[in-house]
Formats: sequence, C-alpha cells, structure tokens
Amino acid sequence: GSASAFTLSSTGASSTRLAAVNNGENFEYSRRDSLAALFTTTLTLATAAPAFAREARPEYLTEPTDAFKESEKQRDEFRRKQLRLKKEFTTVLDRFTFESKTTDAFVEDLKDLKSLVQITEGLPLGIKKDDLVKIIRAKKAKGLWPTDVEYAYQSLIREIAYQQSPNKDKDIGNPL
Repeated sequence: GSASAFTLSSTGASSTRLAAVNNGENFEYSRRDSLAALFTTTLTLATAAPAFAREARPEYLTEPTDAFKESEKQRDEFRRKQLRLKKEFTTVLDRFTFESKTTDAFVEDLKDLKSLVQITEGLPLGIKKDDLVKIIRAKKAKGLWPTDVEYAYQSLIREIAYQQSPNKDKDIGNPL
C-alpha cells in the first residue's frame, strides 16, 4: 500500500484494531484509545477561549444616542410634512370629484394638482399615481370632458412622470 494509507488488520481476537502504516512503522490504535484521544482533544479545544470571546462584548445602550435622536426628529418632521401635503392633495381631489361642475373648475383643480406635484416634487406618501388616475378617469367617464380639461389632465400626468423620473438632472442646453 501507500505510505499514508490505513489498512485493516485482524488480530484474531474479538476486538478490531486499525493499523496505521507510516514510513514503514506500524502504529496500532484501538477504538477506545482513538475515542479517548478524540474526547481529550475536543475538550481541550472547547475550553480554550476563542479570540472573539476574550474581547469585551459591546454593551447595549440604555439611552438613545444624539445621532439617533436627531434621526428620529428628522423622520418625525418628514412624516408630518407628508401628512400635511397629503391633506392638501386630498382637499383638491375632493373638490375636483364632488364640487367642481364646470369646465373652468375642472381645469383649475387639475392645475392646482399640477402645482402641488411641482411643489412636493412628486406625490406625497399615501397617494399613488394609479389611484389619482382612477379618480380623474372616473370623473372623465361621467361626461363633460372638453379638450381644455384633457390638456390639463395630460399636463398633470406628464408632470407626475417627470417628477417621479430618476433622470431629472437633464442637460437643458443639450437638445439630445
């Protein structure tokens, strides 16, 4: 066999022994000796402290840090601003849906929505473009939708698409 191969050997007794052949020398180990050596090695490795356990563990903070408090303050301000903007959008949408009856009122409401989209640089949290389109199209389906109103509607849709586009940093001087 090869110099590093393990071969089975039988001693004729009821126990089986493994003989390791290494550079012509025979080492015999019983299963019991092998298990004892394995157990001792495992116990030694388990009791030795790993490097990460020797370092001091970071403690959990009991009080929030100043950076966290500032972040929470900014988050709270953002939420309040978004709720205020959503209320403004909802007010105009309700007026458009329930109160406006003339072409001029429709156009004015759509222009107000467009200006809100420009001011907020998009739609506030909680108002989706699809929902806005459904509301406006439901009004359109009821009748009285002249060309002026359609132009205002298309202008609003284009403004929303522009504000939601990730490519807002366009080169104005370049026609391409």
